Amino acid sequence: MPKQVDAATLKGWIRDGRELAILDAREDGEFGRSHLFWAVPCALSKAEARARALLPRRDVRVVCVDGGEGHAARLAAFLEGIGCGDVSVLEGGTPAWVAAGYVAFSGVNVPPKAFGEWVEHHYHTPSVDPAELKAMMEAGTDMVVLDSRPIDEFRRMTIPGGINVPGGELVYRVGDIVTRPETTIVVNCAGRTRSILGAESLRSAGVPNKVVALRNGTMGWELAGFACDRGRTVRYPEGTPATIEDAFARADRFARRHGVKTATRADLERMRGEAGRTTYVLDVRDPSEFAAGHLGGSRSAPGGQLVQATDQWVAVREARIVLVDDTGVRARMTGGWLRQLGGWEVFVLTDGLDGRLEEGMAPPEVPESTAIRVPHIAPAELAALAGEGAVQIVELTRSIDFRDGHIPGAVWGIRTRLARLAGRLTGDRHVVVAAAEEWQARLAAEELRGIVQAPLKILAGGTAAWKAAGFPLAADRRDPPDADCVDFYLRPYDRNDGVEAAMREYLSWEIDLVHEVEKDGDAPFGAWV
Repeated sequence: MPKQVDAATLKGWIRDGRELAILDAREDGEFGRSHLFWAVPCALSKAEARARALLPRRDVRVVCVDGGEGHAARLAAFLEGIGCGDVSVLEGGTPAWVAAGYVAFSGVNVPPKAFGEWVEHHYHTPSVDPAELKAMMEAGTDMVVLDSRPIDEFRRMTIPGGINVPGGELVYRVGDIVTRPETTIVVNCAGRTRSILGAESLRSAGVPNKVVALRNGTMGWELAGFACDRGRTVRYPEGTPATIEDAFARADRFARRHGVKTATRADLERMRGEAGRTTYVLDVRDPSEFAAGHLGGSRSAPGGQLVQATDQWVAVREARIVLVDDTGVRARMTGGWLRQLGGWEVFVLTDGLDGRLEEGMAPPEVPESTAIRVPHIAPAELAALAGEGAVQIVELTRSIDFRDGHIPGAVWGIRTRLARLAGRLTGDRHVVVAAAEEWQARLAAEELRGIVQAPLKILAGGTAAWKAAGFPLAADRRDPPDADCVDFYLRPYDRNDGVEAAMREYLSWEIDLVHEVEKDGDAPFGAWV
């Protein structure tokens, strides 16, 4: 049975300079209500894949936490079962942490968001408010608006006239997009963090233009009464920029200034074989570039998102992070920010794409699912049965994605909580499980065997195959309702009610983070450089 540690002991571990991962076993939406600053979400429903990705070294020190419900003990038992040898559980969970006088944080991706506020204060990053930007547009100012978010967020809503250039691409691409030093560059995101970090990336790299962040991003724009564009797809030109030499020189100065080191593939092999050290290998290029060819054993982690949402890829404090790209620009810029965010030794792999490469997006390693035998059903057959009302469909996707589009008639579920669907599933019709990835469907089907009497099947190719076959999707913004979206921390614009109030609350929360971090005392941003 995993050992228990109290809050004071864990506080000491956070500060002792040794490798440590704090994994929170709750669903992301539950995690977002209250959690430790350096805790990383590792929901039980995804733990088989996520824990293995977050913990490249199985003997690293791990503490499992929750909200006092007992999920942490289950996660700890699973970790021990896959070979983790130093696992503890925080006694009493997050409530005990707070009772001991320590700070708990709401929201997700808190360390990077707090870091963004620190960057603005530390570097005095200039910004314009929405009314100023609107006036600049109407006056015909020589300017360009660069949206630093991934393309899916950009399509959802963006500033009119904006161009999609995710944060990790900005220094790499800006020379080809902005050819006149007189042109003002405005960087935006949905709120604050990526606007600030994107603008400061260009400034710190020495881009000669005037660069400003859009204060409060698209949320601030809409709160000011201006309309966002939706469905816009304009983004940076593909391929290696013509201005690569200037971009590399800027990125190299930035990386060196902040203590980023370089390594070769031979060095990486030695790192991987070193006992007592965790090494993450992350490819910071666009996911499409990663899929076209990448270093074996690396994971796709686009640079801007890696800095904005570090805890999606990295859980172990004091670990090594090795970054891979093609020209060295994106890896160096990303590395410079990770060093300032702090707590990791960061390397850029100089020959990471030389030699043999792997293609595609490899499915996660989930050996628990491979032994489960469940019949498959093709999308066309499922569509025919569904049209006759002869099948029941359970769909395992993010709640926010289910709302946007799901197989008609499907009910939404979360693995490990499927018992809640028992009253909606009868024994007279087949149950088909559809999921984003087959390992999830297999494990869910195994759990459903103990809940329903009906025969079970898995949708071959999952929800992606259904969409690829051209079958219709149903959309309902209120299914599941906001209160049930425990698997996803709803952003203000994802909510069905009180959106404007939620936007204002979110922006105030971001601004206040820097003060909450000072109270916590465990994030000395910039101190590692």
